Amino acid sequence: MKYIFWKKPYFLGLIICVLISPFLSSHHYYAANKLLPIYCVNTNGEKLVSITFDAAWGADDTEQLIATLEKYNVKATFFIVGDWIRKYPDAVKKFVASGHEIANHSDKHPHVNNMSKEAVKKDIMAAHQVIKEVAGKETNLYRPPYGEYNNTVIEAAKECNYHVIQWDVDSLDWKEYGLQPLIDRVLNHKNLRPGSIILLHNDSKYTAQALDTILKGILEKGYRIVTISELVITNQPYNIDYEGRQHKLNP
Repeated sequence: MKYIFWKKPYFLGLIICVLISPFLSSHHYYAANKLLPIYCVNTNGEKLVSITFDAAWGADDTEQLIATLEKYNVKATFFIVGDWIRKYPDAVKKFVASGHEIANHSDKHPHVNNMSKEAVKKDIMAAHQVIKEVAGKETNLYRPPYGEYNNTVIEAAKECNYHVIQWDVDSLDWKEYGLQPLIDRVLNHKNLRPGSIILLHNDSKYTAQALDTILKGILEKGYRIVTISELVITNQPYNIDYEGRQHKLNP
């Protein structure tokens, strides 16, 4: 068995990738050369998490979300689709005025895994431009629609100077299971830990109503809620391990 193990290219490649991973300056390669986005962050035990909202549908709960976040002095990151910005520019401006972070969730919410690198880059930069025009800010954070990604998507984002952000705590709020199931899923999620990125959606049936209890529960667990820019490592070398956790590389 030992002879067979070492002769198989797959296993040999995997071991090589693990051994050299501390020396990689950005995205972490694994078996089959698969690139990974950032799902969560190694905070060295500091109890930081991020609340993120994907904005691609309506905007009826904008005021309620802002009021609840303000109640707990929490700043969230809103990943916003370009077409949504064009439809609801006033909502975007309200998020910005309240101190929340605006990030890129594509321009047309396409299935990016089916697109060429140039098409993905064009879509990212179209959203980038409308964010700059409406929010008055530039961003380097990108969340692909539907959570889809492959090497082409991550390479396209990197060439646009973007970091690809996923999540490790999925509320599944869009499935509309109910108010209490939504609250329980977030607060009791098996992945909720220092460095977690929590996914919610604006304009979902129960999200705005559940947000108060969710924020209160997270804070009572001793976490501090920060924006994605405050949580992730963007200004120095890092790698990403097999579960998508980002680690700062020592100089």
